[in-house]
Amino acid sequence: MSKLKVIHYINQFFAGIGGEEKADHQPEIKEGFVGPGMALTKEFGDEAEIVATVICGDTYFNEHQAEAEAKILELIEPYKDADLFIAGPAFNAGRYGVAAAAVTKLVQEKLNMPAVTAMYVENPGADMYKQDVYIVETGNSAATMKKAIPALAKLALKLAKGEEIGTSSEEGYLERGIRKNEFLEKRGSERAVDMLVSKLKGEEFKTELPMPTFDNVDPQPAIKDMSKAKLALVTSGGIVPFGNPDRIESSSASKYGSYNISTVDDLVEGEFETAHGGHDPMAANQDADRVVPLDVLRDMEKEGIIGSLHGYFYSTTGNGTSVNSSKAYAAEIAEKLKADGVDGVILTST
Repeated sequence: MSKLKVIHYINQFFAGIGGEEKADHQPEIKEGFVGPGMALTKEFGDEAEIVATVICGDTYFNEHQAEAEAKILELIEPYKDADLFIAGPAFNAGRYGVAAAAVTKLVQEKLNMPAVTAMYVENPGADMYKQDVYIVETGNSAATMKKAIPALAKLALKLAKGEEIGTSSEEGYLERGIRKNEFLEKRGSERAVDMLVSKLKGEEFKTELPMPTFDNVDPQPAIKDMSKAKLALVTSGGIVPFGNPDRIESSSASKYGSYNISTVDDLVEGEFETAHGGHDPMAANQDADRVVPLDVLRDMEKEGIIGSLHGYFYSTTGNGTSVNSSKAYAAEIAEKLKADGVDGVILTST
């Protein structure tokens, strides 16, 4: 039996071309597998082979999506008889996730080819495209590649073979919100009573209709007199003193930093920089005020527009950092700011 033909999509980083400095890499195609395609090939065994790999820089795709999609379709044209398209895994890389999911949808709709991608549940690409394509759930970093590849390959092969796809919990993909009728031995009322009894007994049970959870944050009253208010700066843009003394990670930050600016009026080049790994750092390194607007706030402070600026700013990198970690950092920072009598906070990102 001949092997199934697979087209694989990856970004510039996993293709070994480079990081952010090469994120504007335009679409190209190479025969065979590249980068993580080796692991997929091993997982496929004798069932499938990667015949071509499409490579595109994350920045290029997200800033020129229409042009990128047109070029990718053109590159795939010679391989349009392929049986399957796979993108990623993108893990928690936001722009990569958006690109991978968008290309998966593109190929699925324009070429009528079975297609699947994979990424972390908090990746923005997952939320944007999970109703359009199958997205296998992964961990938040490439460190979980060994676990992600088997799950991705398994679902991909089932799609290519036209086999019946089970529920999200069975197959490992993100819930798509698609309802499907199913006949069970017990009717719904009985199953509901069984779950209620289990809950009352403190026993484990699994709902048949999981509901999304949303944070409800009550807005605080507006500051009545800004000329008397004490403001603070907090950023997820990764601005740190030159050399990154706290070693805040460029992605999936495990900490935040607190930096004294009581005698600083301007975040000048060579004294401050960004540790953020999710964007081109050149502009932020040239002038960190572009991310943390200290210079403007100092002017406002001198002009009496604001009362005063807190003597410290807090910084971490939002790139790939989980929601749970972010909440923990926010709670700690908020307590410190309240203790220091801060009236309002200016939050900045990239």
